[in-house]
Order: sequence, then structure tokens, then C-alpha cells
Amino acid sequence: MKVTLKLYASLGNFLPPNAQRNAIDLNVPDGSSVGEVLARHQVPRENCHLILVNGHFAPPATADKKILVDGDVLAVWPPVAGG
Repeated sequence: MKVTLKLYASLGNFLPPNAQRNAIDLNVPDGSSVGEVLARHQVPRENCHLILVNGHFAPPATADKKILVDGDVLAVWPPVAGG
């Protein structure tokens, strides 16, 4: 199945070189979870502060187990510091 992975700010370093505008379309096995997609791209889970699937917040306690379906968009941001 096809999903889009979007990684923002410093997490963009974990995208393949052919990614464009912080996003890449991926072919993943049916039934893949958010956690499996992130692990496949070696994205450190502790650096994933905000996770959205199709624009909807995926709570940290359950995000890794959320099963993706064909056409889903997974977007992830690291923690943000500011002052």
C-alpha cells in the first residue's frame, strides 16, 4: 500500500535523498503501523513529539500501534524549543 511520510525540522534528515519538500511516498506492507514506518526509516521515537495521521493527532501512548491504510499521510514533528 502507499502512504506519504512527512518529517519536519531536524527529522527531515531521516528522509531518503529523493524526498521533496519534507515528504516522500512510500510503498509499505498492508497493516503497517506508525511505529513500523518510523522504525523502517530509523526515526528515533523519542524525537517524535507531534504525530498526525491525515491531519488528526495520534496520541503518544497509542501512536506507535496505529495501523495505517492505503493513502494515509503520516506527518511528524520533533519537540520545539523557543523563548
